[in-house]
Amino acid sequence: METDEALDQALRRYDAGEAERADLKLLVKQLLNLLVAKAPGHAVEVRVPPYGAVQCIEGPRHTRGTPGAVIEMPAEMWIALALGRVSWPDARATGKVRASGERTDLTALLPLLTR
Repeated sequence: METDEALDQALRRYDAGEAERADLKLLVKQLLNLLVAKAPGHAVEVRVPPYGAVQCIEGPRHTRGTPGAVIEMPAEMWIALALGRVSWPDARATGKVRASGERTDLTALLPLLTR
């Protein structure tokens, strides 16, 4: 796992509008790791293409094909959600978050980090 300093630096560049692809990748992956730590399991797949995807939240596990519960969004939306800069309902209202299946409301799990 990256150091807190690396995360802080990437977040500073992101907030300044100077984030590069590597910064987005680091932020997305670290924030997805925090989600898994907070809600371990395999019932929901959260996808933030092209930077990462994780399975989280307790419930039925899928083994092949597309999982029954999927959340997908762009990196910027994931970062905003994970940092508490946008609420789950507001993010859903933008149309940039696609969520289908059971257990795909992340309201109770967000924010993951506030900075």
